[in-house]
Amino acid sequence: MSSYALAKQGLEDERLSLEETATAGGPPGQAARGFDGPRPQDQNLLAWTGDPNDAGHVTAQSVAGVAGRVTLVRIVLREEITWSNIWLGLAGIDPNASLSNCYLGVYDATGALRASTADISPQLMTEPIAKPFALAKPFTAAPGTYFVALLLNGNWATNALTLKSTGAGISVNAGLTPPNLRYSTLLTGQTSLPAGLNLAEQSTSTINTGWASQWYGIS
Repeated sequence: MSSYALAKQGLEDERLSLEETATAGGPPGQAARGFDGPRPQDQNLLAWTGDPNDAGHVTAQSVAGVAGRVTLVRIVLREEITWSNIWLGLAGIDPNASLSNCYLGVYDATGALRASTADISPQLMTEPIAKPFALAKPFTAAPGTYFVALLLNGNWATNALTLKSTGAGISVNAGLTPPNLRYSTLLTGQTSLPAGLNLAEQSTSTINTGWASQWYGIS
């Protein structure tokens, strides 16, 4: 066999060896996927808005800036799940706050409210950690786009009540317009989550003042 043929055979043998290594432990004929970063399942979650390891602090703005507004964070589900809890990263509490009519909820891509929590005001006064908030009624969520909604009401000191964030300001909405904004607010003067929202009315006016995108997980 010529030196060229030997070299060619050697390269072919190396290629086959690499393919065998890549497919070891996986289905026949399917190359193993390389490491593609943390996944929600690594932390016993079904989905999240981003790796919580990358979440920093975000200030809950003044009562005048945030109270009564429905704040939305978009999340895209890739598979069907039973949605039972919304995890929120509570970074800091205000022991002197007086909170009431505070809720988390889930809207679908049509703006329909699919589920919501009971008043979470008491839980926002204790333990500044990531914690689950149970939906009043779990629901089956098909793959698609959803919006996690937060409604705060009451009185608190700016820079005392803080939540975890995965993005700040309008940069999180780069390339997007309503009704598909990744982070937005809607309405004013709300004391409960409305049954429906007009997502075409998504606003960034409050977002532009520094009310950064909250981190959420799903279980």
